[in-house]
Amino acid sequence: MINDEIRAREVRLVGAEGEQIGIKPIREALQMAIDLNLDLVNVAPQAKPPVCRIMDYGKFRYEQQKKEKEARKNQKIVDIKEVWFRANIEEHDYQTKFRNVVKFLNEGDKVKCSVRFRGREITHANIGQKILERVKSEVAEISVVERQPKLEGRSMIMILAPKSS
Repeated sequence: MINDEIRAREVRLVGAEGEQIGIKPIREALQMAIDLNLDLVNVAPQAKPPVCRIMDYGKFRYEQQKKEKEARKNQKIVDIKEVWFRANIEEHDYQTKFRNVVKFLNEGDKVKCSVRFRGREITHANIGQKILERVKSEVAEISVVERQPKLEGRSMIMILAPKSS
């Protein structure tokens, strides 16, 4: 709340430079802010008496928005990349897909490794388990297993997350 929106009788006043002025009646505090051509801003309404500060509210809001925008710009969005393996995958195909897993983990993304079973392959789920265990052991130094291999329908899924340095 700012200026006339403040409904307390007395406020603990903090000056424009951050100095403690003391407990003042609301009218006197508001008059001091008007004299300095600034706003009276309620910074701690739950306190007894409420704490108000004399400041340029427009400038304060602008600085806050700049900080929020900078924080949004600097945050890293983690994507989940998916790499599909087959139960009867050849070695060269495995190596190609494994390189993609390593690349995604190094970029800071999570990787969902899936083994898709077709037809009667589902009866040999242990083959898919072996493939995912091999991937897990080969990327153990750069990743952590977020979700262990688990059979869901016709797919076996494991989720890897990059290790935070």
